[in-house]
Amino acid sequence: MSWVILLISAVFEAVWATALGLSDGLSKTVPTVVFFVGLALSMAGLGYAMIRIPISVAYSVWIGIGAALTVLYAMITGEEPTSPLKIVFLGGIILCVIGLKFVKTKPGPKAEQRLPETPEAQSPQ
Repeated sequence: MSWVILLISAVFEAVWATALGLSDGLSKTVPTVVFFVGLALSMAGLGYAMIRIPISVAYSVWIGIGAALTVLYAMITGEEPTSPLKIVFLGGIILCVIGLKFVKTKPGPKAEQRLPETPEAQSPQ
């Protein structure tokens, strides 16, 4: 589940980065709201994923996927020119991120901890 949350969080990273660019210095309301909501969701997801995934892997995956999606969006919308080399290098980022998923690493010390329970799930004492 942590990997799914991390990937969703990376998508939100691309959303907030794109919205920040469209906000014109945080002066346009809709992109500014999208930026702050995307930022909060992205950071929350990254923080949650880091409970089970080592920080070095989680952050690399998060930033790699987010950066690649941001550039892809800009190329698709025509805000940034496309070139064969950009596509090759973006593919390299994606392949490296996929590779990190399959590298066996020792989980951090927090991996042994139980995930926090919500107040509703706790039984009355």
